Amino acid sequence: MKSQWIVFKKVICLLLVLVILGSCSSSSEEATPEPDTAIEEPKPAMHSVEITQMKFFPAELKVKKGDKIVFVNHDLVTHDVTEETKKAWSSSPMATDQTWVLIATESADYFCSIHPVMKGKIIVE
Repeated sequence: MKSQWIVFKKVICLLLVLVILGSCSSSSEEATPEPDTAIEEPKPAMHSVEITQMKFFPAELKVKKGDKIVFVNHDLVTHDVTEETKKAWSSSPMATDQTWVLIATESADYFCSIHPVMKGKIIVE
């Protein structure tokens, strides 16, 4: 009986130690992850304006600031792309199958300075 009592004491002591260790290692507060403070900027989109049959297609293009617009000349003659109001930007003359890239910063009306009847519009939203 004495040996059973010693085993019982050891079991009780072991259980107490486990309970104490368990309460020390677990917290009543749940760990919450830090909020992600870095706001991921959307990647710029790529748009295409085709020049064909003496027109810009599409004639009106809605984009976001920073988007890239690729002008592709699929016409039989040389064209360019020039901002209409202040001539703030202009491509060099593009022969058939040449391209020019514009990064959209603000809305603009544009035209072909070689063929002024050709007009287009970029709307930055």
